[in-house]
Amino acid sequence: MVRKEESVPLKEAVREVEVAMSRVALLHLSFSRVLVDEFGEEKGKELIVRSILEYGKRIGERTKRGYQDLPRYGVVGRFENNKAYDCVLAKIFRDYGEEDLGCLYCYVDGAKSMAVDPASKFIHRTCAACGDEYCTFERKQTTTKERRDFKAKSSDWRSVDPRIVEGLKKDKQKED
Repeated sequence: MVRKEESVPLKEAVREVEVAMSRVALLHLSFSRVLVDEFGEEKGKELIVRSILEYGKRIGERTKRGYQDLPRYGVVGRFENNKAYDCVLAKIFRDYGEEDLGCLYCYVDGAKSMAVDPASKFIHRTCAACGDEYCTFERKQTTTKERRDFKAKSSDWRSVDPRIVEGLKKDKQKED
């Protein structure tokens, strides 16, 4: 018996991925909020960054083994001129007013790229989760310190993506 393949319209598939990505964003915010509430702002954020570093390493390891990194559709609304618009995760972070915790998720990009090749990092030039209109990225060589901090899982590693650090400083200034 020949099994008939099912298909769904692209719009429906995109919507389903958006739902899944929204759930990822909510999970990140929930764990992050609990860590900050339980351990305080500084220690909580340190634990979040360490967790995202571990998460990124796992993604990078799978990518090296041939698994696809991200879904092709449904993570961002559109990609034009090397700019990713309408990030589903950033939208959720904004909806909850939790950009300061949400943008920590974006460390995943640096971590997964360094897990694949520690000599380089894929980081944000602009970051929607940090308050920019869209995300843009660049690949840069890593420093000896960044590679050492990555391997040691040091909280100093968070300086790997200056745009996220800048976004966190802006959020801190808004609070003060």
